[in-house]
Amino acid sequence: MKEDNQSCLTEFVLQGFSDFKTMQELLFCLVLMFYSMTLMGNSLILILTSLNPTLHTPMYFFLWNLSFLEIGYTSTISPKMLVNLLSEKQTISFWGCGCQMCFFILFGLTECCLLCAMAYDRYVAICKPLQYPYIMNYKECAKLAVASWAIGVFVSLGQSTSIFTLPFCGSNRISHFFCDIKHVLRLASTNTYKDELAISILAVLIILVPLLLILFSYILIISSILRMPVAKNRSKAFSTCSSHLTVVFIFYGTAIVTYIRPSSAHSMDSNRFLALLYTVVTPSLNPIIYSLRNKEIKAAFMKSVARKQVFME
Repeated sequence: MKEDNQSCLTEFVLQGFSDFKTMQELLFCLVLMFYSMTLMGNSLILILTSLNPTLHTPMYFFLWNLSFLEIGYTSTISPKMLVNLLSEKQTISFWGCGCQMCFFILFGLTECCLLCAMAYDRYVAICKPLQYPYIMNYKECAKLAVASWAIGVFVSLGQSTSIFTLPFCGSNRISHFFCDIKHVLRLASTNTYKDELAISILAVLIILVPLLLILFSYILIISSILRMPVAKNRSKAFSTCSSHLTVVFIFYGTAIVTYIRPSSAHSMDSNRFLALLYTVVTPSLNPIIYSLRNKEIKAAFMKSVARKQVFME
């Protein structure tokens, strides 16, 4: 990093919800509640899918990765936001801001790719059931998971490095509750048009390419389901896909509205409250979505509870 860049700014001020003084305590309680739900719900899925042999299948292998991502994703944002909601000094160090941005991109992008891998898993399971054990073996599942993480690491390091090697010698006030790319880039003391253009193009590719692959997979899946002769089989097939589709719609819906809609459509308040939705609320919903209609998760949970009761007796 350039020497003059290091000497100009040592910290940023996260303005967050400072203009909503009367809502600070309410927001703190809501964020704490959803963050606790995220930690407990996703941790439970991590434990159940790790300890129960019946859940050692490709679908639950990807679900394990998804739950781990959700914990990391919201933990990048929520703890600092909780501190700032009750603190007068709402600051984050220069390097802390860079790390927060890097991990936020890492977990968000990896989730995009992982949801695409999960759609491929459902496609093979429903459209090629006889070949499923051979196509989606442990080695292939591991490759898809590693590829998702590798893309996330590569892009997050490249993006955060390119932004934080720019000179920052002006205002240090970020009009957000975390170090979002666009908000930090606006504070750079140089022309950032090319950087903003590159980020916009990358956002379109990162969000739309996996989404299009997911939609294409589900077109083939639905076509295959509709050709099934037995209504019970069709219902079961739709049921196995419904949880994943719900998560996809929630995740990609908020991502598209946030990062692909025109800048003229943005407002500071709508940005912040929408960001609360995808950084705090959504990660807490995924365990609920995957467990409510999932008989295997429920059975594994009840079995674990029964085993614990026997052990205590």
